[in-house]
Amino acid sequence: MGSGHYFWAILYFASLCSASLANNAKINFREKEKKVLDQILGAGKYDARIRPSGINGTANKPTNVEVNMFLRSISKIDDYKMEYSVQLTFREQWTDERLKFDDIQGRLKYLTLTEANRVWMPDLFFSNEKEGHFHNIIMPNVYIRIFPNGSVLYSIRISLTLACPMNLKLYPLDRQICSLRMASYGWTTNDLVFLWKEGDPVQVVKNLHLPRFTLEKFLTDYCNSKTNTGEYSCLKVDLLFKREFSYYLIQIYIPCCMLVIVSWVSFWLDQGAVPARVSLGVTTLLTMATQTSGINASLPPVSYTKAIDVWTGVCLTFVFGALLEFALVNYASRSDMHKENMKKKRRDLEQASLDAASDLLDTDSNATFAMKPLVRHPGDPLALEKRLQCEVHMQAPKRPNCCKTWLSKFPTRSKRIDVISRITFPLVFALFNLVYWSTYLFREEEDE
Repeated sequence: MGSGHYFWAILYFASLCSASLANNAKINFREKEKKVLDQILGAGKYDARIRPSGINGTANKPTNVEVNMFLRSISKIDDYKMEYSVQLTFREQWTDERLKFDDIQGRLKYLTLTEANRVWMPDLFFSNEKEGHFHNIIMPNVYIRIFPNGSVLYSIRISLTLACPMNLKLYPLDRQICSLRMASYGWTTNDLVFLWKEGDPVQVVKNLHLPRFTLEKFLTDYCNSKTNTGEYSCLKVDLLFKREFSYYLIQIYIPCCMLVIVSWVSFWLDQGAVPARVSLGVTTLLTMATQTSGINASLPPVSYTKAIDVWTGVCLTFVFGALLEFALVNYASRSDMHKENMKKKRRDLEQASLDAASDLLDTDSNATFAMKPLVRHPGDPLALEKRLQCEVHMQAPKRPNCCKTWLSKFPTRSKRIDVISRITFPLVFALFNLVYWSTYLFREEEDE
């Protein structure tokens, strides 16, 4: 029994010693991290003002900085201000030989910092930025990772409002290219070079939703710039946006078509319904003008003609033409009434003269008249005139004109103008639609 108690006592003591050693090892590991940070970033050991050496530690080569980013969201694309807002996670990675440390046989993968001023940082800036801010909720969204081989990874979440010059000639059937440009502010290409990270330098969040646009694709490129102070490294991302046409079809094109068609209703109203036709024409004209001004209010004043300007201008012309058509119909109606009154007066005068002649015959029934001879001499001019009339009546009848025959069904000029307008206005508007859509849709395909 004594030997058994002795065995269990030794086993218990050994387990306590092993636990104590494990805890000491863990504490020593964290202390090792602190010692490494103090060793590489301690006072007098690291100067953040001096840029790292080039490739393989060469002092006369530029520092290469690899860049990649993750597009989290694109909140808006403003046509009037020609800008867009984006939120992204921006990353830079470079090698600083001065930051190498012992990884303790792979147990220390990297060191994490939250203070960017502790190490050297590339002087990158966004050249087409208008506004920007960092995110500090709950803590600053930034970190720096230092790897055992001296590689440094800098990651930060930022929101930017960037300029995006737009060409609105095909608006709203257009595509826009908005760029994100990054360049070095002070270091020339002799000291600092930005490179896109190999593989997948730009990542976009899945199910990216934009209210009026669709992100079709994006392209990465280089855009080094030369000034009188030297050449500076530059990177850019071109985002290709396609405008969603369904919104404009429902909000602009269909209402404009309806207004034009409503203005044609006046062609079917009676020419005497002056208040109805005038009210209809003026109302549609003012509504169309309001629609046009509302469209232009959301767009910048540009020196060229946009596709939407052509559409609204032609629709406004058709509505105005319908109002002018009624003015022409009203003038023709009054002219027809004046001619009818003149004919009536002429008929009344002829009837009055006939009545006077008949009264004269009745009062002087016994009077004698010289009878005209029944046979005319060959040289008689009256006989020649009668013969010519007979020859005219004996000529072959001309082929009737179908248009004149159809228009002859409408005795007044005002009615004819209305009937012609009922056919002409829809046909011309349909022809305009054919030319408009074939032209701008074909140009859109060319831009692709």
